[in-house]
Amino acid sequence: MQPLIDNARTFGQRPEEFARLAEGQSPDVLFITCSDSRVVPALITGARPGQLFELRTAGNIVPPYSPGRPTAEAATVEYAVEVLGVTDVVVCGHSHCGAIGALVRGDDLDAVPAVRDWLAHAADEPASADATDPACADAVQHHVLAQLLRLRSYPCVEQRLASGRLRLRGWYYEVHTGAVREHRADTDAFEAL
Repeated sequence: MQPLIDNARTFGQRPEEFARLAEGQSPDVLFITCSDSRVVPALITGARPGQLFELRTAGNIVPPYSPGRPTAEAATVEYAVEVLGVTDVVVCGHSHCGAIGALVRGDDLDAVPAVRDWLAHAADEPASADATDPACADAVQHHVLAQLLRLRSYPCVEQRLASGRLRLRGWYYEVHTGAVREHRADTDAFEAL
């Protein structure tokens, strides 16, 4: 923790670099990814403060849209799309994902009931050719696509997609190599950016 504290102490000593951020934000991208500490959106994309609006959840799960039962995730998506007017939404899954790995392996999560109940929001059970593969690449990529489909059920997303003012993108990040792949509809495969 001490290195983080030391950096935080010196971080605020450059106010001129951050003064313009007080004027507001206008990010072009909502970046939905896992809470995993190895996934750092600004590091992956090179984004500076104000360029990404982030939503981080265990397993990069987008819960079902439920009118009358707001969630923090639904509020974040709606704010990004309706208020900030983002033009792109990226759902970024990653290799070695503990959440997806637990689903693939059918781990007993009774000792962590909040985690168990949250993972029940996964759109479906991610399939994997090899449940012993620690990267879970196939399962994570399938899961990313399921979350993109789930996003389409959000009214604000559906409306913006229909008007051509929003694009959905599925990414897969390899924590062990740093490589990023994007799903291509024409090949139905995740390919290098």
